[in-house]
Amino acid sequence: MLKICVWVIYPIVFIAGISFMLINYIGDGMHENDNLFVTGRIPPKETTVFTVAAIPDELKSHLLRADYLVSHYWDSFDFSDTAYINLPEITEQAFVDFLDVLPHADKLKAYFSISAMLERALTEEPAGIVYAYFIGLYRDYLYDPNSPMRDEEYYIPVAKHICENSANDIATKERATFDLSMMLKNRKGNIATNFTYTLTNGDKDKLHSIKAEYTLLFFYYSDCMDCKRTKKMLENSQIINSLLRTGKLKILALYPGSDIKMWRAYSTTIPQQWINAYDSSEDQIIKNKLYSIRAIPSLYFLDRDKRVVMKDVTAEQVFAFLNRETYN
Repeated sequence: MLKICVWVIYPIVFIAGISFMLINYIGDGMHENDNLFVTGRIPPKETTVFTVAAIPDELKSHLLRADYLVSHYWDSFDFSDTAYINLPEITEQAFVDFLDVLPHADKLKAYFSISAMLERALTEEPAGIVYAYFIGLYRDYLYDPNSPMRDEEYYIPVAKHICENSANDIATKERATFDLSMMLKNRKGNIATNFTYTLTNGDKDKLHSIKAEYTLLFFYYSDCMDCKRTKKMLENSQIINSLLRTGKLKILALYPGSDIKMWRAYSTTIPQQWINAYDSSEDQIIKNKLYSIRAIPSLYFLDRDKRVVMKDVTAEQVFAFLNRETYN
């Protein structure tokens, strides 16, 4: 029930509320402990409560305040108390709030804070029960393709910690090693891997040959309902259509499957302004794991140099980015 509440209601209601609270907490002089804390019904052990550290008054900038918060977020958390894993209204909620702070902080400090809290979990509770609990939360929220809070960038330090720590078994390490190898492909800020695609008329071209300010890669399957929903959202978006008309945006709708007969039957539904193609080259994105596509549909947003701006994002995130770039 908690996952339903957090993953369904949270994106609609909670993000706006917590973001407003965090921005005020980080930026406008509201420094008291009770501005950002998590509490719940207290079990028999009265110390089972979590309060976030106060940010020093002398830290004025949003970045410095966010950096301090992520660095000291878990200071008062008792990792030795396994009772916390049975109190999601305290622990999981605190974890969700922590994830919400990370994007406001320096990335390296955010990475370090993640690694440091995992190290404390192992040190203070050597049996690994609390550690395993948090590893599971990180995977569920940051790496599960169905999580609205997924963000591979912040799961990278988690996977590295799993790989490097002897407390994890071989199977867990092997899975983390594979996950890490896929996350490091086509990372934000890196040039997207080039590949060859085939058009409906049989002509072939390459990703890096596309000339536009932005390129949106839309990986889809013809029998995928979520793909059809995403396609409809892109088709109906004013900002998308405006940029398509001016040539600033190109959309490459790519079918990465092997059933070309099915693709040809569906390809007539792809808008004419889009590049309508399938993956039939020796590169074969799925077969050779050129891209991390853990769930379909998958959207990659690239700049004019084919540098990854956003990886495996939702249509809503693309719209938000384009509106910021266009109107700000």
